[in-house]
Amino acid sequence: MNLLNVTEHRPFPLPSKRWIMRQSWKNIAFFHWPTSPNLLRSWVPSSLEIDTFHGHAWVSLVVFDMENIHLRGIPSHSLTPAFSEVNLRTYVIYNGIPGVYFLSIDVDNWASSKIAKRWFRLPYHDASISIEPSQHSYHFECIRNGQTNIKGEGSITPLRDIYAADRGSLDYWLMERYRMYCTDKRSNLFKTDIHHQPWELQKAESEIHRNTLLEKWNIGVKENYPAVSHFSKKLDTLFWNIKSV
Repeated sequence: MNLLNVTEHRPFPLPSKRWIMRQSWKNIAFFHWPTSPNLLRSWVPSSLEIDTFHGHAWVSLVVFDMENIHLRGIPSHSLTPAFSEVNLRTYVIYNGIPGVYFLSIDVDNWASSKIAKRWFRLPYHDASISIEPSQHSYHFECIRNGQTNIKGEGSITPLRDIYAADRGSLDYWLMERYRMYCTDKRSNLFKTDIHHQPWELQKAESEIHRNTLLEKWNIGVKENYPAVSHFSKKLDTLFWNIKSV
């Protein structure tokens, strides 16, 4: 499947056709909370505008398995074995282009953590993560290595109907994001573009049992009670190289 053949759903054009990496994501669970832009401001670089939907900023906890990580031109060998990831992200704009900004990323693959942290300048942490199916639900647990007080545990049950988000809806605003922003230790801003086909989404019922992954940020959300949840079974993605902006 040529992912570049489907682009009409994007909020802005592809940067080029010279992507550098392909990844597959599986069993992707999204837990979303609205919050105040003022509470997020101190955690987001001043060069980025905090994006809002009807006046609310949002943060999302995303839990998934990653596999088939291939560099362009080397399709037969994945860079690493499959691993799990839990990330906490919020929504931003730079020069009119919407994207995501990561507050934290936990992974259970040491090599991926070290390589990606250096390459993409993202806030990676080593963790023990499990994502287990149970009948129609998925249960996850994440415990950060060396900081066992930082953990998350919960479950998600996707509902039956699969749909694509309508442009202009909250679902589209939350999900159809095609740029990641990050900063280095000197506060220089960088971007990484991504591409995929439209999300095949399912509404979901969710429950968070423990969530200290959010506590340190003090952004005024009720950690155990997501306002919106989504699930997607699988997504293939393309990544472009990181660039200074």
